[in-house]
Amino acid sequence: MQWSFPILAIRGTVIRIHLTFLLFLLWIGWAHYRHGGTQAAVEGVVFLLLFLCVLLHEFGHVVAARRYGVQTPDITLLPIGGVARLERIPEQPGQELVVALAGPAVNVVIAALLFLAIGGLPPEGSTELQDPRTGILARLATVNVFLVLFNLIPAFPMDGGRVLRALLAYRMGYARATATAASVGQAVAFGLGLLGLFGNPLLLFIAVFVYLGAAGESQAVQEREGLRGLAVAEAMVTRFESLAPTSRVQDAVRCLIRTTQHEFPVVAEDGRLLGVLTRDCLLKALHDHGGDYPVTEAMRTDIPLLPQRHDLGAALRLMQEKRLPVIGVTEESGLLVGLLTPENIGEMMMVRAAQPSGGAAAWPERRSANPWAPRPGRPMA
Repeated sequence: MQWSFPILAIRGTVIRIHLTFLLFLLWIGWAHYRHGGTQAAVEGVVFLLLFLCVLLHEFGHVVAARRYGVQTPDITLLPIGGVARLERIPEQPGQELVVALAGPAVNVVIAALLFLAIGGLPPEGSTELQDPRTGILARLATVNVFLVLFNLIPAFPMDGGRVLRALLAYRMGYARATATAASVGQAVAFGLGLLGLFGNPLLLFIAVFVYLGAAGESQAVQEREGLRGLAVAEAMVTRFESLAPTSRVQDAVRCLIRTTQHEFPVVAEDGRLLGVLTRDCLLKALHDHGGDYPVTEAMRTDIPLLPQRHDLGAALRLMQEKRLPVIGVTEESGLLVGLLTPENIGEMMMVRAAQPSGGAAAWPERRSANPWAPRPGRPMA
């Protein structure tokens, strides 16, 4: 996420803080300073324990997701909570329901323990968050109750939106459930925006965040559904320039200029992919080492290989999760036969969207052009 920076990593999950979270801390300090001066401001920043509560909430999602084999690359802390970026969202309703509810469940436990520690529920009006006279435990308990209620708002990207989708998915398809939940979330965003117009700017910020989150979730699911059932061979690039292991950066520069290609596979004599020289790697090597630098020293070696029959939607998800510029496509023998890029997947989506309602029947004919389809002198694998 932009405007965020890492602070630590816990068991493979990087914890990041968004710049706006620091602004939120300044607001807390200023609010306490107005009530009780410098000492109150310092005590207010001690309210950073809120940071720990939000972090534990997100790790509730992390632990539940790992139960289903889903990893979490990072967690970003925002003023309105945290965002755990899962590698993928479980599409089975029961699994998504467990993962979505795990976060609020952590806050329920924390609030219950804090209320027990202070001897029960505090008197009404004695838990004002901006009042330094309110005990820190009472304020933390109140915040955890707020986190539960806020996160269960039925709108993406909050947990409530995922709970709603999971419940709807029991009765309708995943894509339709997502569209319905996203519509509900956008309606909630409009409601929050209207309330924000009457003197609460924070609600306007939350409304924009919720609206964009709902729209983004709906679009992502539509993209995956639009590619369902297609193989990577449908969208791969089959005409591309490749480099030999003995090539130099200056050779790649000539390829870059005379083609529209941005990623150049480095292929061994036997047709195996050794790595990929991206445009960024090329320019960096040219700047740091000059044109005579070997491409094998500058190329990326973390580019995965997928068989031609691999699901295109799964390939797109892998590309997004790993932030890959390209994926190599191989035939059964392991030889490189194509490249899969985000641009080509996007073009495939546009072509699919432009097809008339009766045009879907044309796709089987296009599939016959795949390299692994039956051809004279080449039996079907």
